[in-house]
Amino acid sequence: MSWFCPARVGGAILFLLAVLEPAAAEPQRILLLHSFGPHFAPWSVVTARFREELIKQSPSAIDLNESSLDSARLAHPHDDGPLVEYLRALFAGRNLDLVVAMGAPAARFFQRYRPQLFPSTPLLIAAADQRTFAEAALTANDTAVAVSFDQAKLIGNILQVLPDTIHIAMVIGDSQLERFWVEDLRREFQPFTNRVTFEWFNTLSLEDMLKRAAALPPRSAIYYASVRVDAVGVPHEQDRVLARLHETANAPIFSYMDNSLGHGIVGGPLFSSQELARQAAAVAVRILGGEAAGNIKTPPQGLGAPMYDWRELQRWTISEDRLPPGSIVQFREPSTWQRYRWQLMAVFVALSIQAAMIAWLLLERRSRRNAELESRHRLLQVMHLRRTAEAGALSASFAHELSQPLGAIMLNADVAEHLLAANPPDVGRLKEVVADIRQADQHATETIQHLGKLLKRRGQIELQEFDLADAIADALHIISPEAMKRSVTLRNHGMQQPLLVRADRIHLQQVILILVTNAMDAMTGTAPDARSITVQTALAGASLAQVSVSDSGPGIPEQTLSEVFETFYTTKEEGTGLGLSIARTIVETYGGKIWAENRAGGGAVFRFTLPLRRVA
Repeated sequence: MSWFCPARVGGAILFLLAVLEPAAAEPQRILLLHSFGPHFAPWSVVTARFREELIKQSPSAIDLNESSLDSARLAHPHDDGPLVEYLRALFAGRNLDLVVAMGAPAARFFQRYRPQLFPSTPLLIAAADQRTFAEAALTANDTAVAVSFDQAKLIGNILQVLPDTIHIAMVIGDSQLERFWVEDLRREFQPFTNRVTFEWFNTLSLEDMLKRAAALPPRSAIYYASVRVDAVGVPHEQDRVLARLHETANAPIFSYMDNSLGHGIVGGPLFSSQELARQAAAVAVRILGGEAAGNIKTPPQGLGAPMYDWRELQRWTISEDRLPPGSIVQFREPSTWQRYRWQLMAVFVALSIQAAMIAWLLLERRSRRNAELESRHRLLQVMHLRRTAEAGALSASFAHELSQPLGAIMLNADVAEHLLAANPPDVGRLKEVVADIRQADQHATETIQHLGKLLKRRGQIELQEFDLADAIADALHIISPEAMKRSVTLRNHGMQQPLLVRADRIHLQQVILILVTNAMDAMTGTAPDARSITVQTALAGASLAQVSVSDSGPGIPEQTLSEVFETFYTTKEEGTGLGLSIARTIVETYGGKIWAENRAGGGAVFRFTLPLRRVA
């Protein structure tokens, strides 16, 4: 049989073409022309969101090319010939699928030079008021996602929320577009001239605008239209003018775009830059999908629901009762309960846990004291893992650690009661008291968390850097009363240099307590004068610390050496089989290794290693 099969070869070729065709397809190319430049508000905000929406909505790859109509900043008409030639040369020999004019100046530019600039390429005009470009001049290959609103509605909003207003300062620039709006706004605001006086800032430099805004007469308000170019020809990008105006003005500020909310304006009916960008991107995707631009009719976007900045309402003592029905108030600061409810609930839970812990510790203390009275001695008994795997010999340490934050919480609670009884309450001091309570609560919570750290994954344990020798010395100090009672001699042979490790200090102390307690239990049948335990630290290479706990007991049967660390394995009548298993878990949690051996001269030795943080 011949290996060559035409059907199979043809199928493979078709498959390769199907795979390679999308990769070889060119992205759809768009030219976006900025009015003034890419960083002038509010177009910069709309443009940024338009990019995001375009990428999100388009099923194809997009090649977005951006240019700026810098001549729109100039006070007098400018020769646009070089820009026209530049754009034509930029796309010479390259297919252009869509032109987007962002703002009125860019829209008028393309309408003026449509015959010379990409006459067959669809044009989308975005974020321009329909009064600022020739809508009648739109061709069958053009469409617009425009805006349109009643300017007088914004003045009506000011007079509704501030009915005592008698003076309104109009902050607007002196570019060609802004001069158009000055004339238009003067006509729109004519019906209000019998109630308020209007002061126009378009003939001032920015610095003079700020000085005037800081010295407005009482019962004034400020309407911020835009300052893209001031009267001395200085361009101003982004919303830096609004930010500076907010710092110096002695009257509340109003505007018309939602991106200004939260940056100094009181609010009112606002344009949604997000919705404008979404509509423009949707129309662009339809055009790129083959739909004729002239067939796409989008109603101009108007002002949205009134939105207000709660902080500005408070600053200027504006009652929310004056706001129009359906208004949205943003940036509202939460009440004390809303702000601190989780902290207060945490304090309550922590106090409950602490009370339970204290009750448990008191019961343990009472049981221990009864046992001591019955055996006629009052030495402290080490509560090791054989009697309770959770706390063991560290219960007294936890009680001591908890007593300090509990006392601090109680003291601060008393202070808070006195402060609340004052008229008026000292809110500033109350915040400090609540902060102190939170800090004490966190201290207590961290102490309680030590009980459960053993069961956590490594990524959940908070590591500390400390000297391993110091931790061993503290553990031996805890266990020494029990060793004296059992007539066991404890020796600690450490190195002169510190052995810095990164782990949980209490966990490693628990390992020492387990190993020493296990060694004492193993020497029960050994003569009292022969009972000794030696804890020795050493370096194991350049990056490991090694700890050895050796005893003078009978040793471990060879056949059980590999089983002593297994959970529930024990040779004691009352043993739980948990101690050595927990010790292994702790050591391995911190990247170490633990094992058991028999000494040549008799007795057993348990060794474990831990990675060094650094060798000092």
